[in-house]
Amino acid sequence: MHGRSRLAFALVVLAAVLMLLPLVWVLALSFKPNAELMVSTSSVLRAPYTLENYRTIFGQSAVFGWIANSLIVSLGMTAGVLVLSSLAGYAFARLEFPGRRALLVFVLLGLAIPEQAVILARHQMFSALDIHNTYPALILPHLAAPFGVFLMTQYFSAIPKELDEAALLDGASRFKIFWRVLLPLTIPAQATLGILTFVTGWNDYWWPLISATRADMFTLTVGIAASQMNFAQTEGLGFLMAQAVFASLPILIVYIFFQKYIVQAVQGAAAR
Repeated sequence: MHGRSRLAFALVVLAAVLMLLPLVWVLALSFKPNAELMVSTSSVLRAPYTLENYRTIFGQSAVFGWIANSLIVSLGMTAGVLVLSSLAGYAFARLEFPGRRALLVFVLLGLAIPEQAVILARHQMFSALDIHNTYPALILPHLAAPFGVFLMTQYFSAIPKELDEAALLDGASRFKIFWRVLLPLTIPAQATLGILTFVTGWNDYWWPLISATRADMFTLTVGIAASQMNFAQTEGLGFLMAQAVFASLPILIVYIFFQKYIVQAVQGAAAR
């Protein structure tokens, strides 16, 4: 058994190294002078290194506006999805009303519909409402989160109903039971859903590219792409990699702060 544990540990370490190698490669490229990388990328593991690629990023005054836009959109999406998914999950798991199961199945069917299938209709609808190049236009389409509803429904369903009954006997309202009793028990699930939603919003490129046509409404992904018209041939491979690292930092920070909740959610899901 001890030997098997060592083998399993070695395999996990090997898998982790293989997953980290591309990230290390991108990070190393971001610190290399573009002139050297245009000759060959084989010098990536030896000096010289430079911070010029990152100075170039901060030299673009628009980049801070793009960051602000991405933060507003991602945080708005996260807050909206958490509120709506929690309320819907509670209703599907705890309340009895006509057509509950059919409605839940209808919501979950949204998981099978790709975004590409509705993008044209969405664009036409938002054009008719004249709300393109606004934050609501970037946030609202992603508030429909079937996975979030499913996740919260599963977590609320796993909580013993005796808690509701005891609170009802004490005179608590349905909303008070939801807010004070049940919602705090779903924090791991909410943290996981929040992180996934934030990452989705931060990395989203296609819809912001379609909806945000003004430079002042660009998110970071669209702004970075717009600043690299011909990718590596324009500013250099090192600059391109520095942009990728820079855009990934907020996601890494979010994960570091909330990783314990992700572990708890995974453990809770496994136990269920």
